[in-house]
Amino acid sequence: MAERKATVQRDTLETQIAVTVNLDGSGQASFDTGIPFLEHMLDQVARHGMIDLDIQAKGDLHIDDHHTVEDIGITLGQAVAQAVGDKQGIARYGHAYVPLDEALSRVVIDFSGRPGLVYAVEYTRAAVGGFDVDLFAEFFQGFVNHALVTLHIDNLRGDNSHHQAETVFKAFGRAVRMALTPDARMAGVTPSTKGVL
Repeated sequence: MAERKATVQRDTLETQIAVTVNLDGSGQASFDTGIPFLEHMLDQVARHGMIDLDIQAKGDLHIDDHHTVEDIGITLGQAVAQAVGDKQGIARYGHAYVPLDEALSRVVIDFSGRPGLVYAVEYTRAAVGGFDVDLFAEFFQGFVNHALVTLHIDNLRGDNSHHQAETVFKAFGRAVRMALTPDARMAGVTPSTKGVL
């Protein structure tokens, strides 16, 4: 299988984002976004997804975190799509349940070539460390739209918003890892009856 790496630079009047991914990495991560709680969550994706991830972002944080969080999701989605390539030989589907103390989340992903997000997370408080948790929906929507995946995210229970978010991102990383794992029986084959994804 070809090396599955990509670097994407995305510049707008609101943000400048650079993302490098290695889908066959060891979980190494480097971030400079100005948004510590988002970086903590992205670190979960890298470590539990076994993806090497470097994200550098400058955004209009003096307004709020919205544009930066959304645009990181968009750029990460673009980088993942580029790194995945033609999708031959991958498992295509991935899922994970992840607990953290009282919290439990389920994430299911399909590298279908079609963007779709179902996001069912009701946080018990609106902010963690000053971070507006509503912005995670914007992050995942941006990712889905540009990675061209179908993604279902369900927080099944939880009393602590930090725990809820962390289980979502850990499960997301694990689900991505499962979906992108090469399957020797699928070598050279696109996992679709259409023959293309």
